[in-house]
Amino acid sequence: MRTPRNDQLTETDRAKGRGQHVPERRCVVTGEVSPAEQLVRLALGPDGSIAPDVHGKAPGRGAWIGVTRADLEVAHAKGKLKSGLARALHEGKITIPDDLGARIEAQLARATLDRLGLESRAGTLISGNDKIEQAARRGQVRLLLHTSDAGEDGRKKLAQAWRVGEDDEGSGREGLVLPVDRGTLSMALGRENAVHLAIVDARAADRVLAHLSRWQFFTGWSRDAANRVSNTASRTSGTGDTSAASAVSDAF
Repeated sequence: MRTPRNDQLTETDRAKGRGQHVPERRCVVTGEVSPAEQLVRLALGPDGSIAPDVHGKAPGRGAWIGVTRADLEVAHAKGKLKSGLARALHEGKITIPDDLGARIEAQLARATLDRLGLESRAGTLISGNDKIEQAARRGQVRLLLHTSDAGEDGRKKLAQAWRVGEDDEGSGREGLVLPVDRGTLSMALGRENAVHLAIVDARAADRVLAHLSRWQFFTGWSRDAANRVSNTASRTSGTGDTSAASAVSDAF
């Protein structure tokens, strides 16, 4: 089945299309199996302590969660998280910090902001209303982002320009809202008054979405971030960077 022109083509979709293996993991809270890139890894330390490992690179054993912070904290309070981790890790003595949810959220935020910083330095990210509007009307924007305190008028104007550039008027498509304000984003990017951002490279958009969708989901901002953003499938080669879809294989 052909991917519709304005459907987001994720790295997982591309990997499946190329016949590559997409790593999957089971959430220790819900028991549901999902692509590893959509989950958060929890690493087991030598002393039995649990710590977030959002990049999936910490050594040793690990387990995975795919729930919001609110659901995680409920599971922790009821002992469901600990029992799930004990089964997955085959470890009886586990210490879970009371602020685990806050630690995960902080790591997800940092990972996303760092990714945006890398794209900025690579030239795949632009800011400034006029620059974004021009690029959007030319059909060059692959992902549109706004801070949490961005004005509604500005968001609507840029979203309209995006839809025009993609010949997608009437779809109601809009950009994604970052769970940070302009002050935090400006500091992270080293730019003054960063309110609206646009990614102008398809593979860069996938890389950003891989981080942002997990962050938004965990904080409760969005449960379908990756599906709400349009992309132009005809402009992608299907050979995008697979780093977002790859994950460390754990020995449970």
